[in-house]
Amino acid sequence: MSRFREVDPGVYQWTSTCQSYVLKHGDKGLLIDPGDGSVLDHLDQIGVRQIEWVLFTHHHREQCQCGNRMAGLKAKTACATNEKQFFENPASFRRMTPKLQDPFTVHGTSYVRPPVEPVRIDHTFAKMDTFDWHGREFWCIETPGNSPGHMSYCLRRNGQWIIFSGDLMLDGARMHTWFDTEWDYGFAAGLYALGNSAAQVAGYEPELLLPAHGPAIREPEKQLDEYVAKLRTLGDLYIRGYDINRFAGCDQDNVSRPSVVPHLWQLSKHLFKFRGPNYWVNFGMVLSDSGRALIVDCGLFDRAFLDLTIERMRERLGLKAIDAIFVTHMHGDHALDADHVRKKYGAPLWGMAGVVDKFERPFDYDLSALLPMYGRDAAPIEFDRVLADGESFDWEGFHFTCDWMPGQTKYHSCLHGEIDGQVVAFTGDNIFASPTDPRQGGNECVLARNGGVLEEGYLFAANYLHALGPDLLIGGHCWAMSQPQALIERFRERMLALREAFNSLCPEDDYRLTFDPYQVEVWPYRTKLQPGESAEVTVRIRNWRDRPVAHALTLHLSPGVTAEPHELSATTPGGGFSLHRVKLTAAKDAAHGLRMIALDTTLAGRRLGEWFDFLMQIGDSSAPAPTKGTTGDKQPY
Repeated sequence: MSRFREVDPGVYQWTSTCQSYVLKHGDKGLLIDPGDGSVLDHLDQIGVRQIEWVLFTHHHREQCQCGNRMAGLKAKTACATNEKQFFENPASFRRMTPKLQDPFTVHGTSYVRPPVEPVRIDHTFAKMDTFDWHGREFWCIETPGNSPGHMSYCLRRNGQWIIFSGDLMLDGARMHTWFDTEWDYGFAAGLYALGNSAAQVAGYEPELLLPAHGPAIREPEKQLDEYVAKLRTLGDLYIRGYDINRFAGCDQDNVSRPSVVPHLWQLSKHLFKFRGPNYWVNFGMVLSDSGRALIVDCGLFDRAFLDLTIERMRERLGLKAIDAIFVTHMHGDHALDADHVRKKYGAPLWGMAGVVDKFERPFDYDLSALLPMYGRDAAPIEFDRVLADGESFDWEGFHFTCDWMPGQTKYHSCLHGEIDGQVVAFTGDNIFASPTDPRQGGNECVLARNGGVLEEGYLFAANYLHALGPDLLIGGHCWAMSQPQALIERFRERMLALREAFNSLCPEDDYRLTFDPYQVEVWPYRTKLQPGESAEVTVRIRNWRDRPVAHALTLHLSPGVTAEPHELSATTPGGGFSLHRVKLTAAKDAAHGLRMIALDTTLAGRRLGEWFDFLMQIGDSSAPAPTKGTTGDKQPY
């Protein structure tokens, strides 16, 4: 049987889905982070009869996945002011139809992980409050980074500070999870907040740091300094490797020249793109001698301007037809105007397997920046042709190949071929930088919620482009990069360094174990049912280790929902996947509304708690109905 450990006189640690801490005053107790609630069943071990207060360091489910137990506990609850909303209104932070600007999302994908059931909060602490409990004075300091309103509780005794630090830092100057700290689209706001918070805590010169995961950290000041240094190193490599928001327009395109069509620029006899001041549309075009066009990506236009330009292409360049629009990757801004061009000019849509389904069934996925998230008239769209990885085709005397080339997102392709004597690669959003500036490393946004571990992201892209050896890169958002060989090598070196920076912060032996929010993934992520109906989903477990790993998952279901089975276990081969089919049923009398279902997960003997979730809408909703059934075994990579 598990037992309490006395980590400091009168301070007891209990391990479940997190480290829970109990402070005693006689037979009364104060509890910090209850975890799965099992701590409440063993208080007699330390002579506590009544918990008077429960303090939360932050809202993540593994800290508080005992909501049903909390409801019956005669204790007052408290958290940081900025965290209260996550506890009391958790369903507000999940959407059946997400949008780019939803609160606490990275382009529509939530980076908060609230509990399945609401947790009542009786009291909140401002960022520099104090709290007295039986003569103990806690200094409450907001330490955001792992969570937006994360709070640490500082207690002085015998002239020394002990700090209940939640997920600020783990032993060894390590980070609990990376994906919780990604608050924006690769601009590192969460990372900077975490570093500043760690430096704030270091100023206390604490004798003891009591984190929410892992062992107690004694004399942690040196570790906190090391941690801040690691975060600084990571920050320098993580943010975009080009001159964004300063001189990016200087480097965007030094290759093309004006064509006979206003604002349509020409790279060579048959190759065109747009260029203008602070103009970042997605468009590349190959125009054959016969007047037929192949467009690569089409989005972010004023459509009246786009239509006018197409008409001028007909008049001045002899454009006769648009034979296809090829979409490089899953992000909606690369196809926002593609369906408009198809409907008006008869251009079929082409894309690669693994990209196309993110446009056709976007609500099945919990990924960033999918097409419907852009609003306007953006809606799921069907594609006319799906190309396989490595598939080639001949068109109007040109030979093209479509390859899987993950980078900014896992679901990304590269279209390449020889055009006017140059090997040209259409690289989407995978690399932007000046080929001649040695300070620029080339990566665009690094984002875990793009499905972008580096081995299936930018590091893959760098190695792929090195092997391809293109003469010209046509990137998304009007970029054109000539003679990019040195840039590609800098890109690769930067990504190797970034991987090392992530590994230095990971408490495991592989950064992907705390970077990847899709180690356990449910397809479809969103399911819509009427009361009395059932649907099947697939739960996929990915093993990043090179050895077989056992897993056990329990579904945390809301009232009115059942699952067969609701407990899942198996062993996943090294580097492989496991799939479980689960039948979900909404009871005939189930109340209408959104349900969040979490998965209490144990991987390789380590209980993570409810890291992962998926959604079910019961009854009426304005959301388009996601595809019923499963798509999980149809993924091409």
